Amino acid sequence: MPQGTLTHHLFECEENGYTPLTWKQRLAIALDVGRGIEYLHNLAQQSFIHRDLKPSNILLGNDMRAKVADFGLVKNAPDGNYSLETRLAGTFGYLAPEYAATGRVTTKVEVYAFGVVLMELITGKKALDDSVPDERSHLVTWFRRVLINKENVPKTIDQTLNPDEETMLSIYKMAELAGHCTAREPYQRPDMGHPVNVLVPLVEQWKPSIDTDESGYGVELNLPRALQRWQDNEGTSTSMFNDLSIFNQDIYFSYSH
Repeated sequence: MPQGTLTHHLFECEENGYTPLTWKQRLAIALDVGRGIEYLHNLAQQSFIHRDLKPSNILLGNDMRAKVADFGLVKNAPDGNYSLETRLAGTFGYLAPEYAATGRVTTKVEVYAFGVVLMELITGKKALDDSVPDERSHLVTWFRRVLINKENVPKTIDQTLNPDEETMLSIYKMAELAGHCTAREPYQRPDMGHPVNVLVPLVEQWKPSIDTDESGYGVELNLPRALQRWQDNEGTSTSMFNDLSIFNQDIYFSYSH
């Protein structure tokens, strides 16, 4: 992807010679990622869990629109309220507490990871950072503590943003959403459709200069062949890894609205 990953722009901006992301760009990226994960969870023929959602797996095009990438750890999502026990995989800092403790996964572990990404977009800080004092090294713990008092939120914002009053209202809403997504108990977290619904009106406040079609959630897909393979092989981890190159080729999300 021509603009690399979200990591390059969010945490390595100066090193890569990039201009800091604006709030408008951060909102659009959040919505793009939210729609991609919502598709995996709720809108595809089968439900999938990505299991490694983080900035380095979020790719950016020349228009700074985001694409969810790297499906090497993807799993079929269990039905209903059931959880699936798997080998612990993913990246520390983005792992939901119940997943890290038990290895049992549901779509709610992905909602948690999405909430962490929202926090990173707001603060410009990494999910785990050993270079800062211990009380701030784990972003979720620190940020949720900040959310107890709304007046403290401005102190957490990425210094490159310099938000005005209208932008601050938008930041408050995303901060509240991030808190809900990273609730300690999975039943307290929303399904991915809720974050998308919250983010859409925030993005609408900063409409792009050129109106484009938003039909089909702005998703360009070529899914049938990959999904059929999963059905034929009952979605086993062995068949998934055997067909990984085809799966990565066929399932790809392009949010170009």
